[in-house]
Parts: sequence; C-alpha cells; structure tokens
Amino acid sequence: MSTASLSPAATASSQRLGLLAFFGGLFCLSIFDASSKYLLETYPAPFLNVMRYSTVALIGVFMLARHRDFRLWKSPHKGLLILRGVALGTVGTCFMTALIWMPLAEATAIYFTSPLIVVALSPWMLQERVTATQWLALAAGFCGMLLIIRPGNDLPWLGTGLMVISAISFAIFQLLTRRLSDKVPGHVQYSYAAFICLIITAVPAPFFPPSPWPDWQDLLFIVGLGLCNGAAQLLLIVAFQRVNASTLAPFNYFQLLMALGFSTLWFKQTPDMLAQAGMVLIIVAGIFLAARRNRGSA
Repeated sequence: MSTASLSPAATASSQRLGLLAFFGGLFCLSIFDASSKYLLETYPAPFLNVMRYSTVALIGVFMLARHRDFRLWKSPHKGLLILRGVALGTVGTCFMTALIWMPLAEATAIYFTSPLIVVALSPWMLQERVTATQWLALAAGFCGMLLIIRPGNDLPWLGTGLMVISAISFAIFQLLTRRLSDKVPGHVQYSYAAFICLIITAVPAPFFPPSPWPDWQDLLFIVGLGLCNGAAQLLLIVAFQRVNASTLAPFNYFQLLMALGFSTLWFKQTPDMLAQAGMVLIIVAGIFLAARRNRGSA
C-alpha cells in the first residue's frame, strides 16, 4: 500500500511503527555484538559465524517459501547480488574476528565510519555529487577515527585492520543495496546475502572446531543469537519500508552509544578521553551528513 493513499493519522502511525522497528533492530544488533564478544572467550569465531549464518539462512528459506519464489538463479543483477553478499560476508567475518582482541566500543566506532565511507565513494559508485562542506565533514569523521586508532591507544593492529576492512566492506554493501533497492525484491536480496554469507563462513569453520563443544545451554544461546541477528535484519527491513532512510540515518549512532555502555558496564573497558572525543567526531560528522542528505531529498 502506498503511503500516499493513507490518512495522515495512518501515515504517522506507520512511521512510529517504523521507528520502533528501527530501534528494535539496533538493540538486537547491539545485543548480538556484545554477546558475541562474550562467547569469543570460549568459542572460535568461525564456529560462531557459521552458526549465526545457518540461522540467518534458514530465515531466508522461510522468506522465499512465503513468496513462493525459489528461483534465485533467475534473479536480475546476479553479479551485483553476489558482490553484495560477499561484502556482507566479509563484514561478518572481519568484525567477529576483530572482537577477539578489540574493545567493543572502539571496534563499533571504527565500524561506524562506514556511513562516511559511503559518502566518500558515492561519486564513483552512484554518480552523486559531494560538496566541499560534506568533504570537510568526512575529514572530521576520519580524524575522529584517527583519535581512536592513534599510536599509544594500545589497540591491536590486527584487530584494528580487520575493523577497517569491515567498515569499508559494509560501505560497499550499503552502496550496492542502494543500487539494487528498486531493481530486486527485498526477500531476494536478503536470501542471496544470507546464503553467500553461509558459504563464506562454512569454508573455515571445520578447521576451527570448538573445544569444548558447547553444552545444550550454550548451544541454545548461540542459536538464539543467530535468531537475534536475523530478527534485527527483518526489523530494519520493516523500518525502511515505512520511514525514509535519510530520516533514520542519524539514529544509527544509538547503536554506538549502546556499544559504549556494554563495553563499560559488561567488559569493564572504557575508552580514554581522546578515543571518546574521536567517537563524538564520528557521530557529529555522520549526523551532519545525514541531515544534509535529508535536506537534499526534501
């Protein structure tokens, strides 16, 4: 149903539902990230990743069954769909592995430079114009990242490098999602990405078996986290169906604040003042860019 045919009250109600779904999705993602870092103290990252994407792929099967559409090989733009799935698989693999060494707050802050990278790459991938003011905001955001990964902050270089790769890959994933948004149905995009991520994570998993194998309580917890991650993706789809992406973009940084809270209260890892200043720069730059994009689309 088009929002143009809805009454103002119905439209407002739909947008409130979209916002609630968006915050619900961000909360689920934050729970997944923090719980994954906790589980990495016991279980290897490849095992947790393949368990995660097995659950996500199962949700994809249900979505295809609901639409009675299993002919993924006949989907248009297969090359871009495969590249999008590989980008997301790279995100999941690098992010999960980096959490072995990285504090949660700093890792999430580096990851949240991806919206800035989206703007930086958009002239080449989307032929969108970036103004001088936007370039200045990008520079400020990247300076914020440098405050976090600066020498002397004792962040592991391997974990930092993996988080940078994760941020770049997620930016590419978002750009490809934007290109495919009006060309390929959402359930097809979701399923392609889920199955490709499962394949990518299934390759290394046999070489890193858990020792010890999780008992039934931990296994239920791990499967529950996979469902939590899948639920987050579905909630975000619901949100973007009801609210403009440019309106939702500034609220993404709610997840960074939750990561800071989990890092401080759960893992007793509080970023120092310079790192916190870097996070503020990233948040301010991201919100400024989102606001500019919102005004431009108004």
